[in-house]
Amino acid sequence: MTVDDRAVADLAPADHGTQADELVSGLLREPWGQVSPSIYETARLVALAPWLGGHARRVTYLLDSQRPDGGWGGPGGYALVPTLSAADALLAVLRRPPNSTGHAVLARSADRALGMLTELIPALGEDGIPDMPAVELITASLVGSVGEHLRALRDAPPADLGPWPDRPPPSLPAGMDRRRLDHMLAALDAGLVLPDKLFHALETAGPAASRAIGVPPTPTGTIGASPAATAAWLGERGPREPDAPARRFLESVVTRHDGPVPCGIPITVFERSWVISTLLRAGLSPAVPAEMVADLSAAVGPDGTPAAAGLPADADTTAVTLYTLSLLGAGRTPDALWRYETDSHFCTWPGEDGYSASVNAHALDAFGQYLRDARRNPSTENPRIVHRCAATVRKLTSWLQDQQHGDGSWHDRWHVSPYYATACSALALSEFGGERARPAVARSVRWVLATQRPDGSWGTWHGTAEETAYALQILMLVRVPAGHAIERAVADGSRSLRRAAGSAPRPALWHDKDLYLPTAVVEAAILAALHLVDRKVPPQLDRSH
Repeated sequence: MTVDDRAVADLAPADHGTQADELVSGLLREPWGQVSPSIYETARLVALAPWLGGHARRVTYLLDSQRPDGGWGGPGGYALVPTLSAADALLAVLRRPPNSTGHAVLARSADRALGMLTELIPALGEDGIPDMPAVELITASLVGSVGEHLRALRDAPPADLGPWPDRPPPSLPAGMDRRRLDHMLAALDAGLVLPDKLFHALETAGPAASRAIGVPPTPTGTIGASPAATAAWLGERGPREPDAPARRFLESVVTRHDGPVPCGIPITVFERSWVISTLLRAGLSPAVPAEMVADLSAAVGPDGTPAAAGLPADADTTAVTLYTLSLLGAGRTPDALWRYETDSHFCTWPGEDGYSASVNAHALDAFGQYLRDARRNPSTENPRIVHRCAATVRKLTSWLQDQQHGDGSWHDRWHVSPYYATACSALALSEFGGERARPAVARSVRWVLATQRPDGSWGTWHGTAEETAYALQILMLVRVPAGHAIERAVADGSRSLRRAAGSAPRPALWHDKDLYLPTAVVEAAILAALHLVDRKVPPQLDRSH
């Protein structure tokens, strides 16, 4: 990690600036980003690329990470995708010649996973599966693959195991079917070009992903910023082409965690824009290298900004990057962001199913900050764009208020925790929503106060440093009258955060194909909250950037 977690817990106010500088300089040292390994993605490499260095360590990682109940991943529906992926990978290994792990160990682990899935899937119902990227494609693909492995193992069980248990394959959860996967496979079979948003989950196509037409690797070799998608695209040529950029990408990625891999890498633009904007919003002024500012500016194209090479542009990264550039004094007109406007709100990308509160909150930040800058320098701005921005701010303000839950919180498709979505929404509304947003902001504060845990922390499943940081940001940054309840909650929360800030590892709470932890992004949120608490002066009353 770039930041010494233990040092964060005891920072004095004067140290926050130094710590922010170190966090930002670490973004240059690790330009692909800092992100946790994934059970789902690691298991896909076990199944797809046994020839890739670190294979045995990946198998061991899966075995060591299995829960006592036989599953992997988070609670409830968050276990579905990683458990299916790990079970499928272990079954694939069982069909190969014996290795140092031994077939008996693998068989026991796979059988426990299948037993867990037999209980989990019927219990989920139609509403129990989290809204995560490509979940329908992934689940349909893995259920089919697990069934194929089980049939093959029944027909030809490993010689050292005897007959394979006659366990039925897992079924698709209620409300899911194979239609989207079959459409994708039909498109590949017909030689059609896939929408580039599917590149990130290309591995779900199985053998049809190999050298798929219209799926070019980036200069770094990645397909869809995904190790699994890249391995699937390489297919059987992987072992025969050691100098292929895609293989070199995989070899580089597997060294980062000594075998296991993350779901998404690189995450360059996402990581930099989130880290820098979080620190600046809290009143910190980190030294941001000119080359980083130039890179962020260059990332904003006519269609917006992708999170990193290999991914399509999206409204979320576009909005946060525009907001960050404005805070850095390098603002750009927000034309690209309007590409994602619908009649009612802003979509993450065109054709999105569902919607995201945090994406729309970030869009409000971007348009609101542009308007603020325009009012400071009216002679340099286009009146037409200013007028449209003002109308867009009103539209986003109304939409976000309509999405607020009755208890005062917001929920989101990109994060487990409502504290993240509520922080994004409440901060944007407080800063740019005007008087009409005050009731919604006040309700969010009351929700934060009502959900603080006895130890002073906040959290969905249990208290965490990340979620406590979001809660403290809400209490310290929104424009509501301070009172004894807020002061007491901040005092208790800050003590809890200082205790937790030095703890490791942090839980993975962000949505991708699997839950993941963007390390630097979360550390920035924690550092920002600590700075706000120690600074004592609400930044909205003393904005110097």
